[in-house]
Amino acid sequence: MGSEEALIRFRLDPRTGVPPYRQLVDQVAQAVRLGLLHPGDRLPSVREVVTQISINPNTVHRAYREMETAQLVEGRPGLGTFVVDSVVPSTTPKRTAALQQQLRQWVAKAQRAGVDEEGIRGLLAEAIRENEAKRGRRVDG
Repeated sequence: MGSEEALIRFRLDPRTGVPPYRQLVDQVAQAVRLGLLHPGDRLPSVREVVTQISINPNTVHRAYREMETAQLVEGRPGLGTFVVDSVVPSTTPKRTAALQQQLRQWVAKAQRAGVDEEGIRGLLAEAIRENEAKRGRRVDG
């Protein structure tokens, strides 16, 4: 079973244009996909999140409700909110660490070439779009 202590620390980036509740949902989903959160792991309480990142409690409640609706987590009255058993990471932690290292090296290379943070985000988003388009063509064609 998961630990009593919350294993994720949230962060908000107001520059993304993504609503704060959605950023929380996305961070949990990503942590699960990457194998950083496991079934039974406890999310921070609403009060802990509010203290951690200075956010409106209603926003945290909305994020947690959305995660419950998506069956990513479940609330247990009096105990907290926990990652559910049905979620399986799509890769191993070792593979994820290797990919993160490669990505950090690529980001450093892009910065040395003069690409700013917004440009890096744009390049990454475009690469993702291109990969998705290629996958769609392969499946369809």
